[in-house]
Amino acid sequence: MRSQVRWKLCWENELQLSDHIELADFFRKTYGPTGAFNAKPFEGSRSWAGARPELRVIGYDSSGVAAHIGALRRFIKVGAVDLLVAELGLYGVRPDLEGLGISHSIRVMYPVLHQLGAPFAFGAVRHALRNHVERFCRNGLATIISEVRVRSTLPDVYLELPPTRVEDVLAVVLPIGRPITDWPTGTIIERNGPEL
Repeated sequence: MRSQVRWKLCWENELQLSDHIELADFFRKTYGPTGAFNAKPFEGSRSWAGARPELRVIGYDSSGVAAHIGALRRFIKVGAVDLLVAELGLYGVRPDLEGLGISHSIRVMYPVLHQLGAPFAFGAVRHALRNHVERFCRNGLATIISEVRVRSTLPDVYLELPPTRVEDVLAVVLPIGRPITDWPTGTIIERNGPEL
């Protein structure tokens, strides 16, 4: 039997050191099984991977952090159009709670996304997560845009790597202040910063 999850919405500057330590541990355990490289950004007490979120929704239960999603307002370029979005990322659910779903955390965050003033929320996910994300999109809360590449800067500069990378991903778009028909067309999204 699953314990009751309570959701906490918090701004980044409200987190205490103990919160970062607990979240870093959660991300290492959640992302680590997908590859040691995926857990590496969360070494020590770092609770973010690339860009640091502005806002987080954290689900807690009797065992600690159960789920997490972060948001960051930023301008992206879709094709030739500059667009303000609330980028969503750092999504995770503790393995013993699979099925809790991204939709729960988004529904908690949704009213705040409206207050942020961004016309769309945007996230990029790997193709391997398509079935998972399609379930979330079934109720019309979001739309998957395929055949798009996202160009991002790396969070750190390395002498042996280029400063940017381009990924073939699925873009997940949530219409917040404007209808999905207003989302610009384009096959490349310039994040102009590191991914969330």
